[in-house]
Amino acid sequence: MVTKRLTILNEQGFHVRPAQLFTDKATGFAATIKVKNANGDEADAKSMLGLMTLGLAKGDQITIEADGPDEQEAIVSLTQMIESLFGEV
Repeated sequence: MVTKRLTILNEQGFHVRPAQLFTDKATGFAATIKVKNANGDEADAKSMLGLMTLGLAKGDQITIEADGPDEQEAIVSLTQMIESLFGEV
């Protein structure tokens, strides 16, 4: 299992568009991927609704956990997505 702690930097947090982009990316990996908020609540990274129920906003701390054959690639790819602000300009 690989984990990575990050801060949500984009203005929208994990609302519809960012959640959909994140889910689409996560679905491309075989690994089981979970996102946890600072309270310890977790959601399946491959579930847009699950991610949105975490209520993640700008500045929130999250932990991404990936477990499976491509876990490292999943963490790197999803980290890049968050750090790039989901393509916001």
